[in-house]
Amino acid sequence: MIYQLKKALLSLGLIGALVSGQAVAQKKLFPEAPGIVSYTYRNQFAKDVPGTLDMIKDNGITDVEFSNLFKQSPQDLRKMCDARGIKCSSYGVSYEDLVNKTDEVGKTAVTLGAAFVRVASIPHKGAFTLDIAKQAVADFNKYGKLLKDNYGLTFIYHNHGFEFQPYQDGTLYDYLLKNTEPKYVSMELDILWAFLPGQDPAQLLAKYGNRYKALHMKDLKKGVERGSLSGTTPKDNDVILGTGQIDIPAVIKAARKAGVKHYYIEDESSSSLTQVPESIKYLNSLKKD
Repeated sequence: MIYQLKKALLSLGLIGALVSGQAVAQKKLFPEAPGIVSYTYRNQFAKDVPGTLDMIKDNGITDVEFSNLFKQSPQDLRKMCDARGIKCSSYGVSYEDLVNKTDEVGKTAVTLGAAFVRVASIPHKGAFTLDIAKQAVADFNKYGKLLKDNYGLTFIYHNHGFEFQPYQDGTLYDYLLKNTEPKYVSMELDILWAFLPGQDPAQLLAKYGNRYKALHMKDLKKGVERGSLSGTTPKDNDVILGTGQIDIPAVIKAARKAGVKHYYIEDESSSSLTQVPESIKYLNSLKKD
């Protein structure tokens, strides 16, 4: 009888702890582990792929967007990820490879286990123009359809700042969104490369909703002037999330409403090894209103 009572009390204690833990998680704005973009650890991957994957796992991260195979075969990279419980959810390629090596890109993405194929820029010289945007729309629609129909993959385009050239009552970024087929072309919002040109990432998420499938989570160093459409900024302008200029909680709230599932930290700075763990701590410290 005493044993059964102790067992019941222990069970109640475990249930209470579980309920308490769930309650704490429900109060957090971002209770989960974020993903990571492989470019964040490009220097480490170049020297030691298995060791870098171990470091990623040690940070609690299991969702990776690879922009490079780092001299590994897709099969070997997949095996290394699988062995650590890491999922490659997105595979980043160049615009040129999307157009000229569509089947190779599709097969590699499928081998890696990715759901998305991402392009992060549109080649251009000088200012980004309407004619270039029109060609990109045509290419994205065409090759996005091929990837979807032949490989079951979703194509996503990642903004890089220059797309926000004024056009009519909006920007050429608006033109890209309005003229690409939602069935075949989705978006990945790089919040720094929306903020730096003068946009509000949260407003973009509210405006285009479920067109967004993923975010690049990064913050812009305080004091850096906004308004540049160059698509470039020094890499060390990437700072720990929450220490820069971007309203990260507002972005996350808008992304939740938009249905975004993948939140990849991308830290291009020379201090990414120390900054990423701090960014994760910041995200997990955020509370709901």
